[in-house]
Amino acid sequence: MNPALAFIFLPQGTFLIVFLFVLVFSIYARFRVSHAYGKNAAIRSRGGISGREAAEAVMAQAGITDVAIEETGGHLTDHYDPFNKRLVLSSENYRGTSLAAIGVSAHEAGHAIQHKIGYSMLKFRMALVPATRVVSGILPFVILASWFLVRGLTGMMLDLAIICYAVLTLFQLITLPVEYDASRRAKVQLVSLGILNRDEMPGVNETLDAAALTYLAAFVSALLNLLYLLSRRQ
Repeated sequence: MNPALAFIFLPQGTFLIVFLFVLVFSIYARFRVSHAYGKNAAIRSRGGISGREAAEAVMAQAGITDVAIEETGGHLTDHYDPFNKRLVLSSENYRGTSLAAIGVSAHEAGHAIQHKIGYSMLKFRMALVPATRVVSGILPFVILASWFLVRGLTGMMLDLAIICYAVLTLFQLITLPVEYDASRRAKVQLVSLGILNRDEMPGVNETLDAAALTYLAAFVSALLNLLYLLSRRQ
């Protein structure tokens, strides 16, 4: 949660409690991801397979042949693009042979499997993407406008902010099962395909479980903002 936005939305009496809770949890989630990824990025898998090869193997096992695997820059910029059927991996994971690289790459392949089988939560999230993009573009202007209103965020502007956060909260809520399910599928396939041995899986588990916390932190942040806005509407 952005500190400036939190200060606008929360009464001063409850601001510190809620803000500190979200801030601490968000920092902890980022720390866990950074620590877990850094630790397991330094552990090379025994098989020496790259992240790209792992993702390719996981998708091949599921009969997926129409998803392109592409390399991109940046750190942990990995994602699956269901609209263009692209699995995009950061260079460190695309080329890397570490437990972290393989785990993250297999996780993204898990999303491709969800797409192929028509996993309902992924379909729901895809349906929400256009609305999420719209409200994400509108919300900064709503917040900016509230700075110049005599009574702050009230009336129509408050209702608009509530709608925006309702959409964002729903999107983050649906994201949770989508991400957890993709990780579950990745873990199963890595062992069943023999890409990793069972005694190598703790490194993958640690990396993917830590990443899941960031999605939980995003949901909690959006939910707290929404609940406060709703309380002001009464």
